[in-house]
Amino acid sequence: QVQLVESGGGLVQPGGSLRLSCAASGFTRGNYAIGWIRQAPGKEREGVSCISSSDGSTHYADSVKGRFTISRDNAKNTVYLQMNSLKPEDTAVYYCAVRGPSADLMDQRVCRITLGPVLPEYDYWGQGTQVTVSS
Repeated sequence: QVQLVESGGGLVQPGGSLRLSCAASGFTRGNYAIGWIRQAPGKEREGVSCISSSDGSTHYADSVKGRFTISRDNAKNTVYLQMNSLKPEDTAVYYCAVRGPSADLMDQRVCRITLGPVLPEYDYWGQGTQVTVSS
């Protein structure tokens, strides 16, 4: 059973930065897609970024490209989302989610779909962390 714990959210002024962390446990052998998904009040969940374990490829929503960076520390079983140049429209609850394990390259496909119009199913979710961008 995979468990995910997010941290790092908070209140920040426009133009500021935050780094979200997703500490994971319970991974078994196989490939995983690890995504950051956000949900703003009154809106649908939206894929923000994703990283695939099979090749380390990273994927971003157009709205965050050039501002957000996803990375992982395998030794710490932690995935990060560095968020720079934050805007009020980035305000949302941010969730870390995992799909897997898989023996094939499903993780790469899931990551590509995550940034599309329809969010794919994820197997495990964290509790979410609030990010508020406001002056």
